[in-house]
This record gives sequence, structure tokens and C-alpha cells, in this order.
Amino acid sequence: MNLRVYGIKNCNTMKKTFDFLGNEGVNYEFVDYKKKAPGTELLNSFAEKVGFEALVNKKGTTYRKLEDREKELLGSKESALAILTEKSSMIKRPIVEFPDGSLILGFEPEQIKGKLG
Repeated sequence: MNLRVYGIKNCNTMKKTFDFLGNEGVNYEFVDYKKKAPGTELLNSFAEKVGFEALVNKKGTTYRKLEDREKELLGSKESALAILTEKSSMIKRPIVEFPDGSLILGFEPEQIKGKLG
């Protein structure tokens, strides 16, 4: 089963994800936000499936460095997606996209394993 994993290569959570998928023998395509910034179209397709609020990583330093005015803009889908496109480090990682189009956000080994069958 091939799947696609979105994130940033040097992130510790991503490293756990890569190790997990490797140990499970899963083939996947990795999309690195630092090499190919996510566009509004991609983020919008994710938001349609999980809600735009779920895409925002509120635990990371990028979010914590935002001014209150910017944090308020995350309450609107259009402005949130614009901010996430510009600051891809603030997107929840990883986003695991399965061939059926379903998504799992964050490192959730049991959920991923369940979807792998």
C-alpha cells in the first residue's frame, strides 16, 4: 500500500513517523514542506476533510511566536489557510494521506496501523 506523508524532514515527530512506517514495511511518498511549500488548493482539500482548525499546530514555536492579531486570523478558514501557506512549519505534522483520500493528522501509530489493514 502506498501512501503520502506530508511534513518537515527534521521534525522529531516526523522522524518517529518515518521509523514507524519503515518498521511496518510501508512504502510511502514524502512531501517536504521546506522543499515544496503547500499551496492553498492542497490545504483547502485537507481542510474539507478534517476542518481547517485541525491543520494548525498550536504546540509549536511558530504558533507561539505569532502576535495575538495573527492568532485571531486563524479563526477564519481563508486567513488561516493563507497563514499556513506562508508558515508551513505551523501545519500539524505529519499529515498521512491514504490512497482512499482519508487523512490522519499527527503521529498516531495505532490509527495508522488500523488503516493499513
